[in-house]
Amino acid sequence: MSPLTEPKVHIRTATPEDAKVCGQICYDAFSTINQKHGFPSDFPNPEVAIGMFSMLFSAPLFYCVVAEADGRIVGSNCLDERSIIAGVGPITIDPGVQNRGLGRRLMQAVMDRAKQRGAAGIRLVQAGFHSRSLSLYASLGFDVREHLACMQGRTQQRDVTGCSLRVAQPEDVAACAALSLRVHGFDRSGELPHAINEGTAMVVEREGRITGYASDLAFFGHSTAETNVDMQALIASAESFGGPGILVPTRNSALFRWCLENGLRVVQPMTLMSMGLYNEPAGAWLPSILY
Repeated sequence: MSPLTEPKVHIRTATPEDAKVCGQICYDAFSTINQKHGFPSDFPNPEVAIGMFSMLFSAPLFYCVVAEADGRIVGSNCLDERSIIAGVGPITIDPGVQNRGLGRRLMQAVMDRAKQRGAAGIRLVQAGFHSRSLSLYASLGFDVREHLACMQGRTQQRDVTGCSLRVAQPEDVAACAALSLRVHGFDRSGELPHAINEGTAMVVEREGRITGYASDLAFFGHSTAETNVDMQALIASAESFGGPGILVPTRNSALFRWCLENGLRVVQPMTLMSMGLYNEPAGAWLPSILY
């Protein structure tokens, strides 16, 4: 495709059959931009990205679209619809056809969808070093909310006095939803049943009640807790964090320093952005890569 030729772009709903092509594009796109800035790729190989898209393109509560230019797939985007807050991503574009407005078209498609379904807000997390995506999202109306540090490792401190950890059970969903509502103003109970079924969800208890939970201590997982102590207990329970790591809000200086003092390393800077409903969190929390 000539750089002087503007491709005719068509946006359509993604199908499971698109996963292989979109997964390869995703791997190529993240590898290219991350390597350019000296950071590891978010995906270790194409197979991991393909597996992720196979799941997303088949999931009933995800709205996914692909962009076709001159008859071939050149990018994709997804919208997590499991909550009143919609989460965007991953958005990826073939490195060979970037900077031609495809990102804006893919973003507008999921923003229109969120508006149609009455989402109270839309959120996303972008790579802090990627100035083009930051500029795109800001121009579309997204506000910067938090600077995040993607962190990886294993904490030196392995438990926290007064806190007990256990695997989350289906009967914990209501308490976790109530905790999220207190901290964020909305709950994420649409995500928890799947995490519980997968065995990745954990809860922390103090004095016989749930004071924190994690859907997964991983790139695609989120955590919410009453206090930093509860969040520290969750983080300390993990042998490692899935994917590139957990996302720690650096504005929570005490938690961020505790992570550093316990040997966790910063993998890359990231930024949480939002449009619509946003309440200042009233507790400790870790977003997922979606929000």
